[in-house]
Amino acid sequence: MRADHREWRRIAKLDPARALSDERLDEICAWNVDALVVGGTGGYGMGEVLSLLGRLHGRSLPLALEVSDPRAVCPGFDLYLIPMVLNSTEVDWVVGHHQATIKRYADIMDWERLVVEGYCILNPEAAAARLSRARTDLDLDDVLAFARLAEHLLNLPVFYLEYSGRYGSPQVVAAVREVLRNTRLWYGGGIQTPEQAERMASLAGAIVVGNALYEGYAPLAKR
Repeated sequence: MRADHREWRRIAKLDPARALSDERLDEICAWNVDALVVGGTGGYGMGEVLSLLGRLHGRSLPLALEVSDPRAVCPGFDLYLIPMVLNSTEVDWVVGHHQATIKRYADIMDWERLVVEGYCILNPEAAAARLSRARTDLDLDDVLAFARLAEHLLNLPVFYLEYSGRYGSPQVVAAVREVLRNTRLWYGGGIQTPEQAERMASLAGAIVVGNALYEGYAPLAKR
């Protein structure tokens, strides 16, 4: 399936390191979701990714792998999402790991299947923030500057406001949306209820639901 991330509005993010029953997976896939993304902060390898991929095939939904660890990359996905943590204090999380991966895999990479995400992580307690050493004490002007950097300097297709585990500020999301023209805004973090999902979906180009999948919440309506 050829997938167009520009058409996605509601995304379910599945972590290969976390257990999920077949019944719960069926329930999630029956929600009003436009794509399934496999990815997480870590604690898994190619075996876990392949196992989850096998359970997702045949779901009639686009499948994307978010590449947090190049050792867990495998074929079989429609798209590969490449995160750049723009507010990281370590260059490896902005371009270092990416350069090393390209050096190793350039000859077999399908560039048309890659979508780069410019992450701005705003929850200091998030595992991704700690791992990437993200500078999370940002004011609104800082966040807007990162959004403009993503669009105008880096020409990224996606700017991802990530609160991971905490429901973020609708005011910040709305302000970021106002300054972006061509780069799509994705929001992720703390969505547990349909009201929260609809609120953020009305402000961002797309919302990403992750932790709620494993905590028993049903923030998205059925198709």
